[in-house]
Amino acid sequence: MKICVYAISKNEEKFVDRWYESIKDADGIYVVDTGSTDKTVEKLKKNHIQVFEQKIEPWRFDNARNLSLDLVPSDTDICICLDLDEVMLPGWRENIEKIWQEGTTRLRYIYNWSLDEFDQPKVSFYSEKIHCRNNFRWVNPVHEILKYEGEEKQIYTNDVIINHYPDSQKSRSSYLPLLELSVKENPNNDRNMHYLGREYMYYGKWNEAIDTLIKHLKLKNATWKDERCASMRFIARCYKNLGRFDEAEMWLNKAIKECPYLRDPYVEMAMLKYLQEDWQSLITYAEKALTITKNEKTYINEVFSWDETINDLLAIAYFNLHDIDKAIKNAKEALKINPHNERIKENLKIFKDTKKKENSTN
Repeated sequence: MKICVYAISKNEEKFVDRWYESIKDADGIYVVDTGSTDKTVEKLKKNHIQVFEQKIEPWRFDNARNLSLDLVPSDTDICICLDLDEVMLPGWRENIEKIWQEGTTRLRYIYNWSLDEFDQPKVSFYSEKIHCRNNFRWVNPVHEILKYEGEEKQIYTNDVIINHYPDSQKSRSSYLPLLELSVKENPNNDRNMHYLGREYMYYGKWNEAIDTLIKHLKLKNATWKDERCASMRFIARCYKNLGRFDEAEMWLNKAIKECPYLRDPYVEMAMLKYLQEDWQSLITYAEKALTITKNEKTYINEVFSWDETINDLLAIAYFNLHDIDKAIKNAKEALKINPHNERIKENLKIFKDTKKKENSTN
Protein backbone atom coordinates (compact mmCIF):
# COMPACT_ATOMS: atom_id res chain seq x y z
CA MET A 1 0.00 0.00 0.00
CA LYS A 2 1.08 3.56 -0.67
CA ILE A 3 0.50 5.62 2.46
CA CYS A 4 1.04 9.38 2.49
CA VAL A 5 0.83 12.00 5.23
CA TYR A 6 -0.34 15.55 4.60
CA ALA A 7 -0.50 18.60 6.86
CA ILE A 8 -0.66 22.36 7.20
CA SER A 9 1.86 24.32 9.24
CA LYS A 10 2.63 27.76 10.59
CA ASN A 11 5.42 28.45 13.08
CA GLU A 12 5.77 24.84 14.22
CA GLU A 13 9.57 24.52 14.29
CA LYS A 14 9.65 23.04 17.80
CA PHE A 15 7.39 20.18 16.68
CA VAL A 16 8.90 19.30 13.31
CA ASP A 17 11.51 16.72 14.35
CA ARG A 18 9.19 14.85 16.75
CA TRP A 19 6.40 14.86 14.17
CA TYR A 20 8.65 13.62 11.37
CA GLU A 21 10.18 10.89 13.53
CA SER A 22 6.70 9.47 14.18
CA ILE A 23 5.70 9.27 10.48
CA LYS A 24 9.00 8.78 8.66
CA ASP A 25 7.80 5.35 7.47
CA ALA A 26 5.23 7.01 5.21
CA ASP A 27 5.75 6.79 1.44
CA GLY A 28 5.30 10.51 1.05
CA ILE A 29 4.92 13.55 3.33
CA TYR A 30 3.38 16.78 2.03
CA VAL A 31 2.99 20.08 3.90
CA VAL A 32 1.41 23.40 3.02
CA ASP A 33 3.06 26.12 5.09
CA THR A 34 0.74 29.10 5.44
CA GLY A 35 3.23 31.77 6.44
CA SER A 36 5.79 30.62 9.00
CA THR A 37 8.25 33.26 10.20
CA ASP A 38 10.41 30.81 12.16
CA LYS A 39 12.44 27.84 10.90
CA THR A 40 9.50 25.51 10.25
CA VAL A 41 10.00 25.38 6.47
CA GLU A 42 13.76 25.00 6.79
CA LYS A 43 13.42 22.09 9.22
CA LEU A 44 10.75 20.38 7.12
CA LYS A 45 12.93 20.54 4.02
CA LYS A 46 15.92 19.30 5.99
CA ASN A 47 13.88 16.15 6.64
CA HIS A 48 13.23 15.84 2.87
CA ILE A 49 9.57 16.76 3.25
CA GLN A 50 7.86 18.35 0.27
CA VAL A 51 6.71 21.83 1.29
CA PHE A 52 4.44 24.20 -0.58
CA GLU A 53 4.33 27.76 0.77
CA GLN A 54 1.04 29.58 0.37
CA LYS A 55 -0.72 32.24 2.41
CA ILE A 56 -4.47 31.64 2.68
CA GLU A 57 -6.39 34.92 2.63
CA PRO A 58 -8.93 35.19 4.04
CA TRP A 59 -7.93 32.41 6.40
CA ARG A 60 -10.01 29.23 6.43
CA PHE A 61 -8.88 25.85 7.72
CA ASP A 62 -10.81 23.93 5.05
CA ASN A 63 -9.13 25.78 2.18
CA ALA A 64 -5.69 25.19 3.69
CA ARG A 65 -6.32 21.49 4.25
CA ASN A 66 -7.71 20.99 0.76
CA LEU A 67 -4.58 22.61 -0.64
CA SER A 68 -2.42 20.16 1.30
CA LEU A 69 -4.60 17.20 0.27
CA ASP A 70 -4.21 18.26 -3.37
CA LEU A 71 -0.44 17.73 -3.02
CA VAL A 72 -0.94 14.02 -2.32
CA PRO A 73 -0.43 11.91 -5.48
CA SER A 74 -3.61 10.46 -6.96
CA ASP A 75 -2.23 6.90 -6.84
CA THR A 76 -1.98 7.01 -3.04
CA ASP A 77 -4.01 4.30 -1.31
CA ILE A 78 -4.26 5.82 2.17
CA CYS A 79 -4.00 9.44 3.30
CA ILE A 80 -3.25 10.55 6.86
CA CYS A 81 -3.96 14.14 7.85
CA LEU A 82 -1.63 14.77 10.79
CA ASP A 83 -1.03 18.18 12.36
CA LEU A 84 2.48 18.97 13.53
CA ASP A 85 1.44 18.98 17.18
CA GLU A 86 0.33 15.37 16.81
CA VAL A 87 2.32 12.13 17.00
CA MET A 88 1.54 8.69 15.63
CA LEU A 89 2.54 5.96 18.05
CA PRO A 90 4.92 3.23 16.82
CA GLY A 91 3.47 0.38 14.79
CA TRP A 92 0.91 2.58 13.06
CA ARG A 93 1.81 1.50 9.52
CA GLU A 94 1.69 -2.22 10.21
CA ASN A 95 -1.60 -1.87 12.04
CA ILE A 96 -3.19 0.18 9.25
CA GLU A 97 -2.06 -2.32 6.59
CA LYS A 98 -3.37 -5.19 8.70
CA ILE A 99 -6.89 -3.78 9.08
CA TRP A 100 -7.41 -1.87 5.83
CA GLN A 101 -9.77 -3.70 3.47
CA GLU A 102 -10.58 -3.24 -0.18
CA GLY A 103 -13.24 -0.55 -0.54
CA THR A 104 -12.50 1.05 2.83
CA THR A 105 -13.03 4.80 2.71
CA ARG A 106 -12.10 5.82 6.25
CA LEU A 107 -10.38 4.42 9.32
CA ARG A 108 -11.48 5.53 12.78
CA TYR A 109 -8.67 5.28 15.32
CA ILE A 110 -7.89 6.27 18.91
CA TYR A 111 -7.13 9.96 19.29
CA ASN A 112 -5.74 11.05 22.66
CA TRP A 113 -6.78 14.69 22.56
CA SER A 114 -5.51 15.48 26.05
CA LEU A 115 -2.77 13.79 28.08
CA ASP A 116 -1.47 14.43 31.58
CA GLU A 117 2.11 15.22 32.52
CA PHE A 118 2.85 11.49 32.66
CA ASP A 119 1.60 10.97 29.08
CA GLN A 120 -1.54 9.19 30.26
CA PRO A 121 -4.69 9.95 28.24
CA LYS A 122 -7.24 12.27 29.87
CA VAL A 123 -9.62 12.66 26.92
CA SER A 124 -9.75 10.05 24.15
CA PHE A 125 -12.13 9.40 21.30
CA TYR A 126 -12.32 7.92 17.82
CA SER A 127 -11.09 10.31 15.15
CA GLU A 128 -11.40 10.02 11.39
CA LYS A 129 -8.56 11.70 9.50
CA ILE A 130 -7.16 8.52 7.92
CA HIS A 131 -8.92 7.98 4.61
CA CYS A 132 -8.66 6.84 1.01
CA ARG A 133 -7.31 9.31 -1.56
CA ASN A 134 -10.29 10.08 -3.76
CA ASN A 135 -13.70 11.73 -3.27
CA PHE A 136 -12.82 13.53 -0.03
CA ARG A 137 -12.87 17.30 0.55
CA TRP A 138 -12.55 19.39 3.69
CA VAL A 139 -15.48 21.66 4.57
CA ASN A 140 -16.14 24.40 7.18
CA PRO A 141 -13.92 27.42 7.92
CA VAL A 142 -13.00 25.98 11.36
CA HIS A 143 -13.65 22.67 13.13
CA GLU A 144 -13.39 21.44 9.58
CA ILE A 145 -14.48 17.94 8.67
CA LEU A 146 -13.81 15.52 5.83
CA LYS A 147 -16.81 15.13 3.53
CA TYR A 148 -17.02 12.09 1.28
CA GLU A 149 -18.91 12.01 -2.02
CA GLY A 150 -20.55 8.61 -2.15
CA GLU A 151 -21.35 5.73 0.17
CA GLU A 152 -18.75 5.20 2.88
CA LYS A 153 -17.23 2.04 4.26
CA GLN A 154 -15.68 2.88 7.62
CA ILE A 155 -13.68 0.59 9.89
CA TYR A 156 -12.57 0.99 13.51
CA THR A 157 -9.39 0.08 15.36
CA ASN A 158 -7.91 0.56 18.81
CA ASP A 159 -4.43 -0.33 17.54
CA VAL A 160 -3.71 2.91 15.67
CA ILE A 161 -3.16 5.73 18.16
CA ILE A 162 -2.41 9.41 17.69
CA ASN A 163 -1.39 11.64 20.60
CA HIS A 164 -2.09 15.37 20.63
CA TYR A 165 0.38 17.78 22.25
CA PRO A 166 -1.08 21.26 21.64
CA ASP A 167 0.99 24.42 21.79
CA SER A 168 -0.43 26.33 24.77
CA GLN A 169 1.22 29.52 23.50
CA LYS A 170 -0.57 29.51 20.15
CA SER A 171 -3.56 31.85 19.83
CA ARG A 172 -6.96 30.38 19.00
CA SER A 173 -8.53 33.84 18.65
CA SER A 174 -9.54 33.14 15.04
CA TYR A 175 -11.89 30.34 16.09
CA LEU A 176 -14.82 32.51 17.21
CA PRO A 177 -15.13 34.65 14.05
CA LEU A 178 -14.61 31.56 11.89
CA LEU A 179 -17.37 29.73 13.78
CA GLU A 180 -19.65 32.72 13.32
CA LEU A 181 -18.83 32.54 9.61
CA SER A 182 -19.54 28.79 9.56
CA VAL A 183 -23.00 29.31 11.04
CA LYS A 184 -23.69 32.21 8.68
CA GLU A 185 -22.74 30.03 5.69
CA ASN A 186 -24.78 27.08 6.88
CA PRO A 187 -27.25 27.96 9.68
CA ASN A 188 -28.71 24.44 9.63
CA ASN A 189 -25.41 22.72 10.44
CA ASP A 190 -26.05 21.38 13.93
CA ARG A 191 -22.41 20.64 14.77
CA ASN A 192 -21.25 24.17 13.95
CA MET A 193 -24.12 25.71 15.92
CA HIS A 194 -23.12 23.61 18.92
CA TYR A 195 -19.47 24.57 18.54
CA LEU A 196 -20.37 28.27 18.29
CA GLY A 197 -22.46 28.12 21.46
CA ARG A 198 -19.64 26.35 23.25
CA GLU A 199 -17.14 28.97 22.04
CA TYR A 200 -19.34 31.80 23.35
CA MET A 201 -19.37 29.98 26.69
CA TYR A 202 -15.57 29.74 26.69
CA TYR A 203 -15.42 33.50 26.15
CA GLY A 204 -17.84 34.12 29.05
CA LYS A 205 -20.53 35.41 26.70
CA TRP A 206 -23.19 33.66 28.76
CA ASN A 207 -26.35 35.02 27.12
CA GLU A 208 -25.02 34.58 23.56
CA ALA A 209 -24.03 31.03 24.46
CA ILE A 210 -27.47 30.23 25.89
CA ASP A 211 -29.28 31.62 22.83
CA THR A 212 -27.00 29.78 20.39
CA LEU A 213 -27.15 26.45 22.21
CA ILE A 214 -30.94 26.63 22.35
CA LYS A 215 -30.87 27.20 18.58
CA HIS A 216 -28.77 24.04 18.29
CA LEU A 217 -31.31 22.03 20.24
CA LYS A 218 -34.13 23.29 18.00
CA LEU A 219 -32.47 22.20 14.76
CA LYS A 220 -34.22 19.22 13.16
CA ASN A 221 -30.93 17.49 12.41
CA ALA A 222 -29.59 17.92 15.98
CA THR A 223 -30.38 14.32 16.84
CA TRP A 224 -27.16 13.00 18.42
CA LYS A 225 -28.12 12.65 22.07
CA ASP A 226 -24.59 13.02 23.48
CA GLU A 227 -24.12 16.37 21.77
CA ARG A 228 -27.62 17.54 22.74
CA CYS A 229 -26.82 16.61 26.33
CA ALA A 230 -23.62 18.67 26.10
CA SER A 231 -25.55 21.72 24.85
CA MET A 232 -27.91 21.36 27.80
CA ARG A 233 -24.98 21.09 30.21
CA PHE A 234 -23.34 24.16 28.70
CA ILE A 235 -26.57 26.14 29.04
CA ALA A 236 -26.63 25.10 32.69
CA ARG A 237 -23.02 26.26 33.12
CA CYS A 238 -23.93 29.64 31.69
CA TYR A 239 -26.87 30.01 34.07
CA LYS A 240 -24.63 28.91 36.95
CA ASN A 241 -22.15 31.63 36.06
CA LEU A 242 -25.02 34.13 35.93
CA GLY A 243 -25.96 33.06 39.47
CA ARG A 244 -29.28 31.63 38.29
CA PHE A 245 -29.01 28.25 39.98
CA ASP A 246 -32.65 27.20 39.53
CA GLU A 247 -32.37 27.46 35.75
CA ALA A 248 -29.01 25.71 35.85
CA GLU A 249 -30.60 22.81 37.74
CA MET A 250 -33.52 22.69 35.30
CA TRP A 251 -31.16 22.32 32.32
CA LEU A 252 -29.04 19.71 34.07
CA ASN A 253 -32.19 17.68 34.74
CA LYS A 254 -32.94 17.93 31.01
CA ALA A 255 -29.38 16.75 30.26
CA ILE A 256 -29.76 13.76 32.58
CA LYS A 257 -33.04 12.83 30.94
CA GLU A 258 -31.45 13.16 27.48
CA CYS A 259 -28.47 10.91 28.30
CA PRO A 260 -28.92 8.95 31.53
CA TYR A 261 -26.07 6.67 30.37
CA LEU A 262 -23.42 9.44 30.55
CA ARG A 263 -21.59 10.49 33.69
CA ASP A 264 -21.22 14.11 32.67
CA PRO A 265 -24.64 15.58 33.58
CA TYR A 266 -24.63 13.83 36.96
CA VAL A 267 -21.17 15.19 37.76
CA GLU A 268 -22.12 18.70 36.70
CA MET A 269 -25.19 18.47 38.92
CA ALA A 270 -22.98 17.36 41.81
CA MET A 271 -20.75 20.40 41.15
CA LEU A 272 -23.80 22.66 41.29
CA LYS A 273 -24.89 21.07 44.58
CA TYR A 274 -21.38 21.70 45.92
CA LEU A 275 -21.85 25.43 45.31
CA GLN A 276 -25.23 25.26 47.04
CA GLU A 277 -23.74 23.25 49.91
CA ASP A 278 -26.49 20.68 49.40
CA TRP A 279 -24.33 17.79 50.51
CA GLN A 280 -26.92 15.03 50.47
CA SER A 281 -27.99 15.82 46.91
CA LEU A 282 -24.34 16.03 45.87
CA ILE A 283 -23.81 12.50 47.18
CA THR A 284 -26.88 11.21 45.32
CA TYR A 285 -25.69 12.51 41.96
CA ALA A 286 -22.01 11.68 42.44
CA GLU A 287 -22.75 8.11 43.55
CA LYS A 288 -25.00 7.69 40.51
CA ALA A 289 -22.17 8.89 38.27
CA LEU A 290 -19.87 6.23 39.69
CA THR A 291 -22.31 3.48 38.70
CA ILE A 292 -21.71 4.41 35.04
CA THR A 293 -18.54 2.59 34.03
CA LYS A 294 -18.57 2.86 30.22
CA ASN A 295 -16.62 5.83 28.91
CA GLU A 296 -18.02 6.62 25.46
CA LYS A 297 -15.17 7.43 23.03
CA THR A 298 -16.45 10.72 21.61
CA TYR A 299 -15.16 14.28 21.60
CA ILE A 300 -17.88 15.12 24.14
CA ASN A 301 -15.85 13.44 26.91
CA GLU A 302 -15.29 15.59 30.01
CA VAL A 303 -12.07 15.11 31.96
CA PHE A 304 -13.80 15.77 35.28
CA SER A 305 -16.12 12.80 34.79
CA TRP A 306 -13.25 10.30 34.82
CA ASP A 307 -10.53 11.83 36.99
CA GLU A 308 -10.50 12.29 40.77
CA THR A 309 -13.28 14.90 40.80
CA ILE A 310 -16.19 12.62 41.76
CA ASN A 311 -14.44 11.06 44.75
CA ASP A 312 -13.11 14.45 45.78
CA LEU A 313 -16.63 15.89 45.83
CA LEU A 314 -17.90 12.88 47.77
CA ALA A 315 -15.13 13.20 50.34
CA ILE A 316 -16.00 16.84 50.99
CA ALA A 317 -19.73 16.13 51.15
CA TYR A 318 -19.35 13.23 53.58
CA PHE A 319 -17.02 15.31 55.75
CA ASN A 320 -19.61 18.08 55.96
CA LEU A 321 -22.22 15.49 56.92
CA HIS A 322 -19.84 14.23 59.64
CA ASP A 323 -19.40 10.80 58.04
CA ILE A 324 -15.64 10.83 58.45
CA ASP A 325 -15.06 7.21 57.47
CA LYS A 326 -16.63 7.73 54.05
CA ALA A 327 -14.80 11.05 53.68
CA ILE A 328 -11.49 9.26 54.27
CA LYS A 329 -12.44 6.42 51.93
CA ASN A 330 -13.29 8.76 49.04
CA ALA A 331 -10.24 10.95 49.57
CA LYS A 332 -8.09 7.83 49.32
CA GLU A 333 -9.93 6.79 46.14
CA ALA A 334 -9.33 10.24 44.67
CA LEU A 335 -5.62 9.99 45.44
CA LYS A 336 -5.42 6.60 43.76
CA ILE A 337 -6.55 8.33 40.58
CA ASN A 338 -4.36 11.39 41.06
CA PRO A 339 -1.70 10.87 43.74
CA HIS A 340 -0.23 14.31 43.01
CA ASN A 341 -3.22 16.40 44.11
CA GLU A 342 -1.84 18.31 47.09
CA ARG A 343 -5.20 19.78 48.12
CA ILE A 344 -6.76 16.33 48.43
CA LYS A 345 -3.72 15.15 50.40
CA GLU A 346 -4.26 18.02 52.82
CA ASN A 347 -7.98 17.23 53.02
CA LEU A 348 -7.20 13.61 53.85
CA LYS A 349 -4.90 14.75 56.64
CA ILE A 350 -7.70 16.91 58.05
CA PHE A 351 -10.15 14.01 57.82
CA LYS A 352 -7.76 11.66 59.62
CA ASP A 353 -7.02 14.23 62.32
CA THR A 354 -10.74 14.72 62.83
CA LYS A 355 -11.18 10.95 63.14
CA LYS A 356 -8.42 10.79 65.78
CA LYS A 357 -10.08 13.56 67.79
CA GLU A 358 -13.42 11.76 67.59
CA ASN A 359 -11.83 8.51 68.81
CA SER A 360 -10.04 10.23 71.66
CA THR A 361 -13.23 11.82 72.98
CA ASN A 362 -15.25 8.59 72.85
